[in-house]
Amino acid sequence: MSIKTKIAALALATLAVTGSIASTTSQAEAKPLGWGVGVGLGIATAAVVGSAIAASNDPYYGYHRCGWAAQYNAFGQYVGRVRTCF
Repeated sequence: MSIKTKIAALALATLAVTGSIASTTSQAEAKPLGWGVGVGLGIATAAVVGSAIAASNDPYYGYHRCGWAAQYNAFGQYVGRVRTCF
């Protein structure tokens, strides 16, 4: 199972649990839907889409982690440091 599938399954399970808790703790009232439903759905959608984008296998665009790594010769002797980016 890929990481995207795992994150999507987790998001769906979280949404289902949250919805079931909210539906059992609120009273049934006949009133128009307000801003709360739209904002809640927007946040939930943003979380699902954001996690799907973050789980993509592509590297970060334009961002590379750079640092210093030890460099050794063919005999295993330390010869210095070299800057590496990955």
